Amino acid sequence: MIVRLKGTVISRQPPLLAIDVAGVGYEVEAPLSVFDRLPRAGEAVTILTQMIVREDSQTLYGFLRESDRQLFRELLKVSGVGPRLALAILSGVSSDDFALMVEAGDAQALTRLPGIGKKTAERLILEMRGRLPEGEGGGGVAGPADAAGEARAALTALGYSTAEALKMVRSVADQNQSSEALIRAALKQKMQG
Repeated sequence: MIVRLKGTVISRQPPLLAIDVAGVGYEVEAPLSVFDRLPRAGEAVTILTQMIVREDSQTLYGFLRESDRQLFRELLKVSGVGPRLALAILSGVSSDDFALMVEAGDAQALTRLPGIGKKTAERLILEMRGRLPEGEGGGGVAGPADAAGEARAALTALGYSTAEALKMVRSVADQNQSSEALIRAALKQKMQG
């Protein structure tokens, strides 16, 4: 099983990424979110991988965060969700935001993700609630690891839908703000218009 690749980016053509590791080129499929944070061709990279072996293929799927790889693994356990749909989900939302949607039971927000209809959203909530991986830094759903995650959770607790809380926090997001500052800014902006 190949669990990590450390090498040089050869090419990046979403959803495919090629990495040179000691003279051997590996092709990796990755969610679009990986390409936003990926270095340019010729630069060093470390990719966490999940290898899926089928009768007719061996495919590597790549991630930059352990929480994304864990979510990918959990998604594959859900009936009717394969690697392509799991990649599409991770391309559309972070693992922390997806966990918030599932834990809040927000099927409407899930249906806005690529490839997810109402029945699939309900199945994801039913099968994944309470068993999602923890986010970066060990926080997970119960205590989100970043200020934005904490702010989204607080806004949801105040009665806003998960999708609305996501939108509110994104509109005021600043990496240097505390969760309290993000909540105040989001509520202030909401009140103004």
